[in-house]
Amino acid sequence: MIVQGIVDRAAIKASDVVLEIGPGTGNLTVQLLERAKKVIAVEYDKRMIREVLKRVEGSTSASKLQVIHGDVLKVALPFFDVLVANVPYNISSPLLFKLLAHRPMYRCAVIMFQEEFAMRLSARPGDDLYCRLSVNTQLLAKVDQLIKVGRNNFRPPPKVDSRVVRVELRNPPPPVNFTEWDGLVRLLFNRKNKTLHAVLCTKATLRLLEDNLKTYRAMQGTEDSGGGGGSSSAMAVDAADGSGGGSDGERVKTIVEEVLSRPEFKDKRASKMDQDDFLALLSAFNASGIHFS
Repeated sequence: MIVQGIVDRAAIKASDVVLEIGPGTGNLTVQLLERAKKVIAVEYDKRMIREVLKRVEGSTSASKLQVIHGDVLKVALPFFDVLVANVPYNISSPLLFKLLAHRPMYRCAVIMFQEEFAMRLSARPGDDLYCRLSVNTQLLAKVDQLIKVGRNNFRPPPKVDSRVVRVELRNPPPPVNFTEWDGLVRLLFNRKNKTLHAVLCTKATLRLLEDNLKTYRAMQGTEDSGGGGGSSSAMAVDAADGSGGGSDGERVKTIVEEVLSRPEFKDKRASKMDQDDFLALLSAFNASGIHFS
């Protein structure tokens, strides 16, 4: 029943190349082979590879199966239209972000995750489970909850329930530097129920932002160059005190406090902010010369 539900939700076409991660003994694989043009299975355990190959041996669909032996987090993924996966829960996060970054884009991924992890993917502002994972995933993809899978569907049963989700990449991708985005989100969700000012105006965070500024300047070729050029971000920081004087630390503090004093950010907390709020905050900081990493 669960296998059939996963296959149905994947909406596989006869022309599709399907990537299956962790085929196990092939219960899902044989169903995928009935619908897809080709199935590429990635499996780390050689014993499972033998099992799945034995399962389809002699069948009319055997020629449509390709098996790749390796760690899915390390192997280069081939082209595929649809991905189906039932993966070890300890690789859920790194696998998800590998798939979110994968190009060329695919139509969808249907994946079984531990229930709490799955629920975090689609949690909304104000939800108890809303976290950095929620924000980063929803920036890059649309996530739908499909099927709840009780632990008793497995032998031996795990300690937790599972959920099947459908992930569709946003196309086109959002026009944002993900490294900077994640740097900001990571800082804010360290204390998600505190105000932005309480999180970003600590001495430790301001020192971090000062270091980021110096790194950014060096990358832009503006660090102590003595030239007349320079990036708009660097010039924004230099203009913060109106004269270019003062230490970088003082300038950074002045800018951060100014941005956070604006009405749209003054009383905000990460736990209640949506995608537009985070994008607006990052844009405001970048325009003022503050960067995250």
